[in-house]
Amino acid sequence: MDQIFTGVGAVLDRIIEVFLFPTDPRNRIFWLYLITSVVAAYFVYLAIRRKGDHATEKDAEAAKGSFLRFLFPKSVWSHPSAWLDLRYALFHKVVSNAAVVALGAFALTFSFRLASDGLSITDVAGQETIWTYGDFAIAFGFMMLLMLVGDFIAWGLHYLQHKVPLLWQFHKVHHSAEVMHPISNFREHPVDNLVYAFFISLGFGATYGLAVQFFGFTPSMPTLFGVPLAMFVFNIVGYNLRHSHVWLRWPGIWSAIFPSPAHHHVHHSCHPDHIDKNFAFMFPVWDVIFGTYTMPDDNRDVKFGVPEEEGRNLDSVLNLYLIPFRDAFRLFVPKKDNADAQPVPEDRGEEVAQIPAE
Repeated sequence: MDQIFTGVGAVLDRIIEVFLFPTDPRNRIFWLYLITSVVAAYFVYLAIRRKGDHATEKDAEAAKGSFLRFLFPKSVWSHPSAWLDLRYALFHKVVSNAAVVALGAFALTFSFRLASDGLSITDVAGQETIWTYGDFAIAFGFMMLLMLVGDFIAWGLHYLQHKVPLLWQFHKVHHSAEVMHPISNFREHPVDNLVYAFFISLGFGATYGLAVQFFGFTPSMPTLFGVPLAMFVFNIVGYNLRHSHVWLRWPGIWSAIFPSPAHHHVHHSCHPDHIDKNFAFMFPVWDVIFGTYTMPDDNRDVKFGVPEEEGRNLDSVLNLYLIPFRDAFRLFVPKKDNADAQPVPEDRGEEVAQIPAE
């Protein structure tokens, strides 16, 4: 009986933690990140109003009324997908958190021990403190190296999630959102989370271990509110518009250097020209280097979602968890028994082109 009460208490504690996400700077929906995104959205709203007849039909319709109406449009909040994201986020963040954290911690400590020639990460973490300009330069450089390593691994995993049929069955959960708002960021299958946690933590652990070999210590990273400075800047510059209806594109070449919300909108778009593009999270340069970068001038062709046959029945919390396992299993059964399976089409663009705009 005590174990039952302990388990229930742990679940209730986690539910409280999830509701307190907006108070945690380590979380993407921290209140300050949300406020800066609202400010950015307001400037987008003003820009659309100034364009008048030159704005896209989609933008002109969204900005027709007040800013509050622009920020919370009926086209988004009357859609079942928007409310499913809210229910799913609570369930997912409660159910999968422990496994993701545990696997990430294992991968981090394992790769650190290998790269540092047998040292334990707990013995060396935090040994170095920033006191001089030289220390700060080392800390800043190490932070940027760590972000580059993590983002490159994430880019590679993201690419494979779209190209490998088995991985796509789980990743399509995230792409099945037909409208988006900041909580849509949490529409991820736990298999996706575990894959990212394992491989990115391996990269981080190896980087920390090599730093110990080179410097004799693990450099501190400059932080703000307990968050690495680079990640804080990334989150505060309109991050929450990445999963939203608000199109914000940096001008000219800057969109290929710094991540804009529009960069991720295009990735979620099911338009044929946008399929399997813009995989990067923090550094679009990976897309530029590997030929997966594209950035239209406006959002007239951006349509969120997946083909109907791929997103079929992904309409409830449990289905978002369970159907990917079913579809993954069907990849391995004989084709004659696999009529309803949903592997990655060779050219999703042609199929997606038939989906009407939101």
